[in-house]
Amino acid sequence: MASEKYQVKVKDADFNVEVAQNGAEISLNGERLNLDLLGDAKKGFHLLRNNKSHQIHVVEADYESKEFIIEVDGEAYPVSVADRFDLLLKDLGMEHLANVAVNDLKAPMPGLVLDIKVSPGESIKKGQAILVLEAMKMENVLKAENDAVIKSIMCEKGQAVEKSQILIEFDV
Repeated sequence: MASEKYQVKVKDADFNVEVAQNGAEISLNGERLNLDLLGDAKKGFHLLRNNKSHQIHVVEADYESKEFIIEVDGEAYPVSVADRFDLLLKDLGMEHLANVAVNDLKAPMPGLVLDIKVSPGESIKKGQAILVLEAMKMENVLKAENDAVIKSIMCEKGQAVEKSQILIEFDV
């Protein structure tokens, strides 16, 4: 049966986790676990393991960076997860490619600039909305790919732009 492999870091301890595609079988560092898990990420989980009951809650979740704060029986643990793609990039020596700084924002498609939500000199955070582009009668909110400072704005509200045109330059 096919399975998914993960590398999980809890506090400073590393674990190799393998989950069968059906989700019914889980191995931790090669040892098969018998778990009875009920619940969901919003309401929390109830786990039975070795006849002991545990309450689990997801306190914080950053799905993009795959970092979480998980509370087990009232104690919080920082958790980070590497999936098969992260592990493949690591094996190829390319694990830092996702952290490459972006020096400018380019139009992903031709369109019309509806709104510019930042100004030169402003500090922005990763994921922050910085520009609204209308394309094919749809509004597309363009967001910062990393923390940066707005160096210059190369377009104006109401301006038609072409694909790959530089819209905003960053100081990173």
